[in-house]
Amino acid sequence: MSSDLSTVHELVSDLIKLPQTPVGWARFRLRPEQIEFFHTHGYLAGIKILTGEQVERLRLELHELTNPAHPQHELFYEFHSNESSEPTHVLFHALGAWRIAPGFHDLLWHPACTVPAAQLLGGAVRFWHDQLFCKPARHGGVVAWHQDYSYWTRTRPRAHLTCWIGLDDSTRANGCVHYVPGSHRWPLLPRTGLADDMEAIYEVLTDEQKAAFKPVAIELKQGECSFHHPLLVHGSYANRTDRPRRATIINVFRDGVASASDEPLLAGVPPIPQGQKIAGRFFPLLLEPEAKRIRLA
Repeated sequence: MSSDLSTVHELVSDLIKLPQTPVGWARFRLRPEQIEFFHTHGYLAGIKILTGEQVERLRLELHELTNPAHPQHELFYEFHSNESSEPTHVLFHALGAWRIAPGFHDLLWHPACTVPAAQLLGGAVRFWHDQLFCKPARHGGVVAWHQDYSYWTRTRPRAHLTCWIGLDDSTRANGCVHYVPGSHRWPLLPRTGLADDMEAIYEVLTDEQKAAFKPVAIELKQGECSFHHPLLVHGSYANRTDRPRRATIINVFRDGVASASDEPLLAGVPPIPQGQKIAGRFFPLLLEPEAKRIRLA
């Protein structure tokens, strides 16, 4: 097995199995009313993606990955033992687990993520980057209100989607994600910080946006996921319970999205010239167009 799994664009473990027939692929498709809900509200929640055994395997990998002394630590694009500026409010955040751990690598190809993503994006699905977000028991920090695309303006067009996967039961008490329904129709807002002040976003909202700012708590069982639009405002509060709140996130975009920068899109990744389609080793195609997939099945 490669020491850097970004060179391998196929499954490397038995964490998941890909369907072998069109019927097998079809069982992961969203229903029309689910797609309509997503486009109306900007999110869709409660999709089962992992079994208890799969969750446990990923938790074991996660435990190893959180160690700053991990022998492949340099493969992370970003690694923050605490993204917060407050040491008593801890938010572990890292990008790049797929390059290191077989389970997190293979998770990218899970049809429970890629098939709905193809439906919601309206095309073939290409990988952008992954994230780990972990809030320890009793002193887990916040993720302040933000729009994902405010961090991704180095790509064009805005044809992205996020799949948020719970590795623990995620509740109001332990800091589950909250979404602001309908905010995906708002314009791009200025960034106001990721890990400290939950109130900072109000400084950049209009009066109309403040009136519409009515967050909904997205409580999930472990192994369930939610999907959200790149402009949807979301955040999560602190964890003050006696158990952790761990999650992994898969960010994807519709095949054809291009670089909007001549700088590296991710730390340590060779630049893709502005205007050129994003593809290659670090941005694998996760799901072919449906017609081609059916022919191959």
